[in-house]
Amino acid sequence: MSDWTEKYRPTTLSEVRGNNKARDKLKEWADTWDEHRDAVIVHGSPGIGKTSAAHALANDMGWPVMELNASDSRGADVIERIAGEAAKTGTLTSGGAGRRLVILDEADNFHGNADYGGSREVTRVVKDANQPIVLVANEFYDMSQSLRNACETIEFRDVSKRSIVPVLRDICRREGIEFEEEALESIAEDTSGDLRSAVNDLQAVAEEAERLTVEDVVTGERDTTEGIFDYLDTLIKEEDAEGALRASYDVDETPDDLLNWIEDNVPKDYEGEELADAYEFLANADRWLGRVRSTQNYSYWRYATDNMTAGVAASRQEPKGGWTRYGPPSYWSKLGRTKGTRNTRDAIAERIAEREGTSVATARREILPFLSAMTHHCKNRELTVQMAAVYELDEKEVSFVTGSGKDTNKVQSIVEDAEERRTEATVEHSGSAFFGGEDDGDESRDQTDDEPTGDSSDDEQATIAASSDDGGSTEVESTSETGETDDDQSGLNDFL
Repeated sequence: MSDWTEKYRPTTLSEVRGNNKARDKLKEWADTWDEHRDAVIVHGSPGIGKTSAAHALANDMGWPVMELNASDSRGADVIERIAGEAAKTGTLTSGGAGRRLVILDEADNFHGNADYGGSREVTRVVKDANQPIVLVANEFYDMSQSLRNACETIEFRDVSKRSIVPVLRDICRREGIEFEEEALESIAEDTSGDLRSAVNDLQAVAEEAERLTVEDVVTGERDTTEGIFDYLDTLIKEEDAEGALRASYDVDETPDDLLNWIEDNVPKDYEGEELADAYEFLANADRWLGRVRSTQNYSYWRYATDNMTAGVAASRQEPKGGWTRYGPPSYWSKLGRTKGTRNTRDAIAERIAEREGTSVATARREILPFLSAMTHHCKNRELTVQMAAVYELDEKEVSFVTGSGKDTNKVQSIVEDAEERRTEATVEHSGSAFFGGEDDGDESRDQTDDEPTGDSSDDEQATIAASSDDGGSTEVESTSETGETDDDQSGLNDFL
């Protein structure tokens, strides 16, 4: 039996179910592409017909399709070779007006530094393209901001139960399958707006039964993880305390991340006393999360979740309606902007900790601010040079500690002097490893060639006696008394 999701995939936009407004907007984008020449991002939950709509649009417009899956081809070179060339030029197989449609599926699957080249290349391609491009994504905010800003956006919503049932009914009739209406409604309800899953479930049940009944529909527990934006609507506008808590079980977010999402978005709908009450519950949740971090007792998570979900929902004093543009926590973007600074700070703290024999946290919290205050803007130059020499700091690190610009002549000269001082210290503490080797060798050879002239112990006794005759006492000078050390491990105390 062939795959019904492919067999009954819509061939025209008019056959796309459940997203009439989004479908019409996509058609309008294609009709006016010569005027704006922008790419478009089609985003929404999996299985609701985004990719099918893109292919149906190509059929309606008479455009050949060039499709690229971001999960399989994420490197900059692949994207440039395939999508870049497809988006620049027409070919002999192009459709009307020399057009063809480039579809980049799963375009949100670029994450972190490993895919940075691919993400950057996609952004460049959509800006320079001479062909229409549709980017299909499940998570809109997983895409880079520069890419989102370069494209138009069309959101596809979950397909409603009343839109799924007619599709299932039509497939049953085409396949000659007898069915009970309640069985189709049960399948549609269990799939939570995912049309593709509904068709797959229908096919699975039809292979085992001659006539579909409600008793035959056993789809089992499906992974119906709720999207964070849908949950924010549920929490802030719809459910009571118990409903909000139960709905949170289906959200794929850690309590720490969920707290950040709620904290940033609740002020968009709450105000006055209800906002104050909501923040009080969020503060309680934060205290419980802090207790989890300090004790590693994760059973406290449930108290945090109770406060941030049931508590916030209970704070609502009046009905909330309409549509609200929720967004990711600003805290995350702040972390992204300060990542380089934090990496520099941690690298310096690790070096200090290793040198001073303390923890990295202590070095970061206590020693580093102390050094910054003493060497502020390199005003105490000698101290700054000594610090850079002891902890082997480069221009960027000296600039971070002192607050000076890393490109200034002052910082560069300090780093050069510190490097010279480290070199001198290395030579000084190397003993005869670099210098004096030949003299020592000659001396040892001379002693070997000469005949022994006497007992060395006699010479020592003579020296001690001579010292005693001068009225002095025999003293052994220690390295601590002369101020000399055997190594260069004095660290912070060395220049304070």
